[in-house]
Amino acid sequence: MLHPGARSPRVGVIQNALDCYTDLTRRRVELAREFGELASIGLSPEELDLRMYFGKQDKLRQQIAELGYLWVVGGNTFVLRKAFAQCGFDSIIQDLCRREDFIYAGYSAGVCVLGPTLHGIHLADDPDAVATGYAEGIIWEGLKLLPYCIAPHYKSDHHETELIDLSVAYYIDHKIPFVALRDGEALVLDTNEL
Repeated sequence: MLHPGARSPRVGVIQNALDCYTDLTRRRVELAREFGELASIGLSPEELDLRMYFGKQDKLRQQIAELGYLWVVGGNTFVLRKAFAQCGFDSIIQDLCRREDFIYAGYSAGVCVLGPTLHGIHLADDPDAVATGYAEGIIWEGLKLLPYCIAPHYKSDHHETELIDLSVAYYIDHKIPFVALRDGEALVLDTNEL
């Protein structure tokens, strides 16, 4: 079903959190699955590969302006954060949050990157993950669109569940606000409320 606030059924699917993995067949299968699920609720999915926009922020801004939604999938949070930085999505998303007709959605890394810091999630995702065409170094600062970190896959039937327990312990020990989400749970937020 279309969200009543979105002006277009077109959804850009961002898979860049998977760029550090080399199984291209699995990536294509996962993209086809994402497309199928999004199409089943009335959306028109298309891949939005941020690597094509590294150093081309204005071109990315124009592309996103034609979309009603972004769907950002899981993978490595640090690789995704770096992709956001290299294409200028950091500043683009600030503008998107002011639009009432745009929806940002996703899961796992696609949501973890929205918090104030990536400290804590480093116990589940490798901060040193390398992806072709990416700059060196680690970005520890999140996008700060949420005032808390997200701990995905909490107490779930997921291979990272035990690692997420370590992330939760880290957040508690370091007094970092967080929300733990089990697979299947969701947060729905209006950016005007943050």
